[in-house]
Amino acid sequence: MTVHSTIDIGIQAPAALVFRVARGVERWDRLLPHYARSLVVERGPDGSLVVDFVARRPLIGVLGLGMPVAWRSRTWSEPETLRLRFVHVAGATRGMDVTWRIEATPTGCHVSIDHDFRPRLPGFAAFVDRWFTRPIAGRTLATIKAIAEALDEPEPEIVQATKIRS
Repeated sequence: MTVHSTIDIGIQAPAALVFRVARGVERWDRLLPHYARSLVVERGPDGSLVVDFVARRPLIGVLGLGMPVAWRSRTWSEPETLRLRFVHVAGATRGMDVTWRIEATPTGCHVSIDHDFRPRLPGFAAFVDRWFTRPIAGRTLATIKAIAEALDEPEPEIVQATKIRS
């Protein structure tokens, strides 16, 4: 049985900006604090990448304790539709199909991530979704939101200091 889940968020930044931030998966370990690794292990002639990911799933947030979760994905971006695609090719989630959809709205954009997973073990997909996919994807979306909204803020006005003579 295939388990389908969607997680989404509204972002007050242009869809094109959010796409540019999110599509750079090879730098996620530098942009997203819960990612420990996003290492490109293969570059396809079609522009796709095979990337080893390691993210920390928070366990006891107050103490900063998290469990490392690793997987390998073939990933590519579709600029014309503002979509990111991931197919897990190794790890416990092998076969998971993930689609990011970034759609413009009047106030910025709406980002949804669809996960489709059909493992061999019954019940495993629901367990993975509840305890790993949602916590990691939710944190990823929240961080992408914070980055994009910060980048979209207007430049602060530069106030020239004047020396007051007394």
